[in-house]
Amino acid sequence: MTTRIFRLIATSALLTALAVLASAAISAQGKPSAGAAPVPQPGPVRPAQDWASGPSSERTFKVRLDFNRWHDVAELQADMRTLEKAYPKFLKYRSLGKSYGGRDLALMVVNNPDTGADTTKPAMYIEANIHGNEIQGGEVCLYTIWYLMEHYGRIEAITRLVDERAFYIVPTINPDGRDYFMRGPGGNARTGHMPVDDDNDYQFDEDGPADLNGNGVIEQIRKYVPGQGTHRRSAADPRSLEPVRPGETGDYVLLGQEGVDHDGDGRVGEDGYGSYDPNRNYPADWQPNYVQGGAMDYPFQLPEAKAVNDFLIAHPNVAGLQTYHNSGGMILRSPGAEQTGEYPASDVRVYDEIGKNGERMLPFYRYLVIWSGLYTVHGGVTDWGNDTLGVLSFSNELWNGGQYFTSPDLKEQQKDPESPIAPRVANYFFNDHLEFGDQLTEWKPFTHPQYGEVEIGGAFRKTFGRVPPRFMNEELCHRNMAFTLYQADEMPRMSIGEAKVEKLADGIFRVWVDLVNDKVTPTILAKAAANNVVPPDLLTLDGKGVDVLSASWVPNKWRPAVAPMIDQKDLTRIMIRNGQPGRSTRTVQYLVKGAGSITVKYASVKGGTAQKTIALQ
Repeated sequence: MTTRIFRLIATSALLTALAVLASAAISAQGKPSAGAAPVPQPGPVRPAQDWASGPSSERTFKVRLDFNRWHDVAELQADMRTLEKAYPKFLKYRSLGKSYGGRDLALMVVNNPDTGADTTKPAMYIEANIHGNEIQGGEVCLYTIWYLMEHYGRIEAITRLVDERAFYIVPTINPDGRDYFMRGPGGNARTGHMPVDDDNDYQFDEDGPADLNGNGVIEQIRKYVPGQGTHRRSAADPRSLEPVRPGETGDYVLLGQEGVDHDGDGRVGEDGYGSYDPNRNYPADWQPNYVQGGAMDYPFQLPEAKAVNDFLIAHPNVAGLQTYHNSGGMILRSPGAEQTGEYPASDVRVYDEIGKNGERMLPFYRYLVIWSGLYTVHGGVTDWGNDTLGVLSFSNELWNGGQYFTSPDLKEQQKDPESPIAPRVANYFFNDHLEFGDQLTEWKPFTHPQYGEVEIGGAFRKTFGRVPPRFMNEELCHRNMAFTLYQADEMPRMSIGEAKVEKLADGIFRVWVDLVNDKVTPTILAKAAANNVVPPDLLTLDGKGVDVLSASWVPNKWRPAVAPMIDQKDLTRIMIRNGQPGRSTRTVQYLVKGAGSITVKYASVKGGTAQKTIALQ
């Protein structure tokens, strides 16, 4: 043993000496001295303790954040500012505006200024938590900002995305609802907080749910009435109640959710905060309340919706939109209502390719059309994004209850109605054995001011069911982020391909230029072109003393044929009203007169700008 220790010490001393000699071989100017081996120059800057060659799980990151818990609004914004401080070159913290309750609608702009301003690039807009109780999307957004920054310069695909694209990320569109859900006992937390008179008594938000026993959960109320009730204890699990069959009587009656009749109208909890749907206030196919409940009185009545609209109108370079909701495990696209009609076939092909690949990236998720796969939605954000702004728009319903029991064997067991994980009792099993009973409240006696002696309880906590267990949330964050980054990568990307010049006579040249969009999304969706909501792409040719005699599209560059002429007045500025299709190369042929060089530029609002200078020779 002693000999081995001495050998280790000797080896360590030798390595130290070699390191000192190598250091001494470097001159004060940082150049190797004569005869010294070349010293490798550093690559992208990384933290000193980073294992540059190891997988990401073995790295020490510059900023450490938690994604196995839920952040309230202040914590979300604090983490966003921490990231901005750590990566000031790439991140800019902004505000879209204020919520009804005066909270900032915090926005993070992700962009590499070395490759251009964010407004010059195709941009991905990502938002979450438009419904106050759909909180996990906020964590996905925060995770996306963190992941893009921590892996820039480490992962080639991430580096390219940050260089080529811009990202506008809003972790919560409904901070009032988020904080109410996070800090309060739950209840009517889906809405925003603009006051609404739900029960038409000329009072606003006066009768919401109340946490009478102070345990932080809005529970159920039941009353024990032996032989006179409508419900009985369930045979599957006595903690739950089941209705009795016709002609039979039970021992309990259910009296609704926890609360009291504040306004004396005989109802409990019928007029809580807000009670509208923030995702029904956009102008695309907006319908009044008697058609679409929760729509408010007119589009953009809600300050949050108006702030989003103002931002996106000012940023027409946004080519992709992702909004995160919960739950059900769905990748949704519009139309939201059948009556608006299906999208053009070319647009559907784009949605289908991205959505079906999304199903492969997100186990237990299904790619669906909103009206046929979920329910009818009028005035939703994805219809507004696609139909009014010309933006390819997806809505992910985060989390699927099927993920509680994920193996094929467990799925097979759930088909047995007597199984302890059969659907009607599966939540109890998961709570008992994986959450250790933390998510379910017990029935306990309570003296109610109006109902007398009752029991309150039997409720799962507000974060159970629609929100994943905390220990399963990081996978949810990563997989959904990966899908959204895949969508961002498939936004249009214009480039100038091969250019060829043929001299026909002195000062007369025929020029062929390839215009390339190598991504699946076109620069202008067919629906957007039909609705005239996206400016035409613009193809320009500039050259001192050069005149354009004619311009035409080449049907097939490999099979020369008569090319149809472009019939526009100014051939140095050709408007392309339908844009450039996805995964396509189109060749334009110019006949020009002059000498020197020309610069051909393709400018697309949603596909970016590309240009090439070509010598006439």
